[in-house]
Amino acid sequence: MRCGRIAITLLPAAVAAFLLCACSAGGLSSVPPGAQGLARIQHYASSGKIQHIVIIVQENRSFNNLFYGFPGAKTQTYGYDTKGSKIALKPVGLETTWDIVHDYYDYLAACNGTGKYPGTDCRMNGFDNQYWGCGHGSSQPPCPNANPPYSYVPPSETKPYFYLGEHYVLADQMYASNVDASSFISHQYIIAGQASSAVNYPSAWWGCEGTYSNYISTLTSARQYGSAIPMCWTNKTLGDEMDGKGLSWAYYASKIYGDGGIWSAYQNISQTYNGPDWKKDVISPQTDFFSDVSRGKLRDLSWVTPTCENSDHAGCGSKTGPAWVASLVNAIGKSKYWDSTAIFIFWDDYGGWYDPEPPAKVDYDGLGIRIPMLIVSAYAKKGYVSHTHYEHGSILKFVEKTFGLASLSPSDKRATAPDDAFDFNAPPRAFETVPAEHGLDYFMHQPPDHRLPDND
Repeated sequence: MRCGRIAITLLPAAVAAFLLCACSAGGLSSVPPGAQGLARIQHYASSGKIQHIVIIVQENRSFNNLFYGFPGAKTQTYGYDTKGSKIALKPVGLETTWDIVHDYYDYLAACNGTGKYPGTDCRMNGFDNQYWGCGHGSSQPPCPNANPPYSYVPPSETKPYFYLGEHYVLADQMYASNVDASSFISHQYIIAGQASSAVNYPSAWWGCEGTYSNYISTLTSARQYGSAIPMCWTNKTLGDEMDGKGLSWAYYASKIYGDGGIWSAYQNISQTYNGPDWKKDVISPQTDFFSDVSRGKLRDLSWVTPTCENSDHAGCGSKTGPAWVASLVNAIGKSKYWDSTAIFIFWDDYGGWYDPEPPAKVDYDGLGIRIPMLIVSAYAKKGYVSHTHYEHGSILKFVEKTFGLASLSPSDKRATAPDDAFDFNAPPRAFETVPAEHGLDYFMHQPPDHRLPDND
């Protein structure tokens, strides 16, 4: 592991979690996008103007960390630690080679500094109680300041994100639906709206692959650790619902033995991993998204996950994430799909970085700490900061309303759809290229990074 200590809290008898990468994903579909099901699209949310939805998943940033100082958004220049000391936030670049631990225990510690969750009393004053993988002995890099979690990304590195927020919609009240801040759980929530009450990380493999027993702990209704359950679930997903309506979908990710492959969420869905969708709709590498768009093969619903170096994840030693996202948006914006597509860009969990906004306690498994979300469309309001309370389930609800799908879980049933982000009575706005340090050609020829991605 290159990102510091792995803090996995499971059952007392459970094995400690460790990372193993997984097996391969398949290729392109020969079915034209939407050909079998366009007539069955319901379009409740957009009166037929949105026919394609793209969900871009980035990694491990709190809202305050990534959009510090964004005009009109709620951010803060300081935080408090466990002792009540006021700490001024310091700039720390995306390209760190160390990470901050943020499992369920660390979420509780960050929430109120005690490691316990007293009802809804979350004071956001314990980020100093988390472990960070710098400055602890000669084997780790030095820390950039005395309180690494109390940091923000310099605006010079986030220009594409600020540009998107200034030209489209930035949501400053977006929270993780899951309480434990695990990438594994978060990625299950964005395809299924739930994660079988699981918490933290698998004991070994992140899905159905593997040749031996593989378990993950659960969280009880009292927010205590429960029994362990096996991996490889049969939870119904948006992909299943799209299949049922004859609509097309694709999940773009690294091969699950590759860079960033642990973020390929459908590897843990049995009916997908062991069925035809694995070769038809789970597509590797994720750069195939560019060719699918240019060749007129954009599916009705797409997820796009990053490699480690393009993910914004601390510990990946890279700052190319903003340019990666800009390239994806530019590919859609310059295509025939611009006027018919809604793009949701969100960061899967807070990554251990300070945020001042306390999450509401809506059930045993939510909510998690505030994360960023950008909404981009020809019909998105220009320069609009939405203060509406969103979560993972809000994205799912928009998908469900657009395509006439049923709710999957409590998170998408309770969530508010981001309808306030759009003005479908206005004509579609012309696309303007998002400026970025790197373009499509860079990512199509980016040298492979064979280091193992992190485990959170």
